[in-house]
Amino acid sequence: MFSIITTLQSGLMTDSIKNLWLSTGFMTSLTPIWQNLIMMVIACVLIYLAVAKEFEPNLLLAIGFGMFIINIPGAYNVLYGTPGYTFTGPVEVDGQMINQVLMYEGQKLSGTITELSQILGLNFKEGTSLASQLGSIEETIRDIFPDIQNKIVISHEAVSDQGLFFYLYKGVEWVIYPPLIFLGIGAMTDFGPLIANPKSLIMGAAAQLGIFVTFIIAINIGFTGEEAAATGIIGGADGPTAIYVTVKLAAHLLPAISVAAYSYMALIKVIQPPIMKLMTTKKERGIVMEQLRPVSKTEKIVFPIAVTGIVGMILPSAIPLLGMLMLGNLMKESEVVPRLTNTAKNELINIITIILGVIVGSKATADVFLNTKTLLIILIGVFAFAFGTTGGLLIGKLMSKLSKGKINPLIGSAGVSAVPMAARISHMVGQEENPSNYLLMHAMGPNVAGVIGSAVAAGVLLAIFG
Repeated sequence: MFSIITTLQSGLMTDSIKNLWLSTGFMTSLTPIWQNLIMMVIACVLIYLAVAKEFEPNLLLAIGFGMFIINIPGAYNVLYGTPGYTFTGPVEVDGQMINQVLMYEGQKLSGTITELSQILGLNFKEGTSLASQLGSIEETIRDIFPDIQNKIVISHEAVSDQGLFFYLYKGVEWVIYPPLIFLGIGAMTDFGPLIANPKSLIMGAAAQLGIFVTFIIAINIGFTGEEAAATGIIGGADGPTAIYVTVKLAAHLLPAISVAAYSYMALIKVIQPPIMKLMTTKKERGIVMEQLRPVSKTEKIVFPIAVTGIVGMILPSAIPLLGMLMLGNLMKESEVVPRLTNTAKNELINIITIILGVIVGSKATADVFLNTKTLLIILIGVFAFAFGTTGGLLIGKLMSKLSKGKINPLIGSAGVSAVPMAARISHMVGQEENPSNYLLMHAMGPNVAGVIGSAVAAGVLLAIFG
C-alpha cells in the first residue's frame, strides 16, 4: 500500500514538474529566444535614453518598458492571450459564401493552437514550442482549401484567455487614446501667438513638407500607398497623430512608426540645430523681432470654434483629432470650466500617456519589429524630420526677405508639431547669436500652427487612403 502511494505521489510530482516546464516562457514563446533577447536589449536602450538622457521620457520610458515586458519569453500569452488563427472573408467554399470566419466540418475554424490542431487532425506534440506549430497549421489549412489562397486572410492573434493588454489595446485599435491626448494638448496650448501673427500659419503648413517628401520616398522604395502615408506622418513630429493614422491605414507598422516618431521627437534637439545653422546666416539668426500684439479673450474663444468649423467642413476626416484639440483649447480659454481644464491637461493626459506608451511598446514583438521594413522606416524617419525642419526654414527665409528683415527665419523650424520643444530650440539657437534676442513667443506661433497642420495632413492622407 505504501509503495502504491509513493508511486502515485512520484507520478503526481513528475506531472507537476512536467506541466511547470511546459508552461515556462521557453516552451510557450512564439519566437526564437535569441530574437526576444535582441528586442529586450533594444528596449533597454530606449529606457536608457529616457532615464539618462531625458529624451522624451514621458513616453519613451513607457514604450521601452512595454517593449521589454512583451518580449519576455511567454509574456505574450499572459498579457494578450492565447494566440490562434482567425479567418476573415467573405470566402467561397464549395459554392457557399461564408462571411467573417471559415467553417470546417461544421466547426468554426478559429481558436487556440491546440484546438485548431484537434479540429484539423494534426498531431500537437506536447513539449514543443507554439512557434513550431504555427507553420504546419497554416500549411494544412492551405492544403485543405487550395482554391482560397487569395480569397482568405489568415491572421494570428489572441483568441482566448485574453489578458490585460488585449483590452487596453482596444483604446489604440479603436483610435480612442490619440484624440484624448489631443484634448489634453488643447487644454495646455495658447494659440495667442498664432492669432497675433496669422502669417506664422504658413510656416506651420510648410513644415509639413516632411510628411509628403517621406511619403514619396516610401512609395519609391516599395511601400504601399497606405504604408507610405502612415510612414510619412512621422514628419509631422506628432506622436498621437502618427499612431492615429497608422492604426487606421497600416496597423502592422504601428510598433516601428510609433517608436521612430517618438524617438526622433526625443532627438529633435540633436537633429534640428545643425540644419538651422546650415540654412541660415549669422545675420538672419540674430534678427530681433518686435513684440507681438495683445490678443483679446474674444479672439481666443472664437478661434477654436472657427478653425473646427472651417476645417471640419473641408476635411471631415480631421475632426477626431482637430475637434478634440480645439475643445480642450476652448475649455481653457473660456475660463468657465477650470476643473475640467485641469483634469484634461493633467490627470487625463497623464493616464492616457502611460497606457498608450506601454501598449504601443508592447506591439514591438520580435516577429514584427526585426525586419527590413522596420529598419527602412527608422532610416527614412530621419529624412521626415529633416525635411519638415527644412520646409519651415525655407518659408521663414522667404518671409524674412519679404518683410525686409523683420522676421527671424529660425522660427520657421518650429513649424513641426513638437510642442513646445521646437519653439524652445528656435529660441536657443537665436540667443546663441544674440543673447538679447527672445524668440520663444514668436516661435510658438508656427509651433502651434504645426499641431493644426499635422492634424490636417493626417486628415488629407486618411481622406485619400482611408
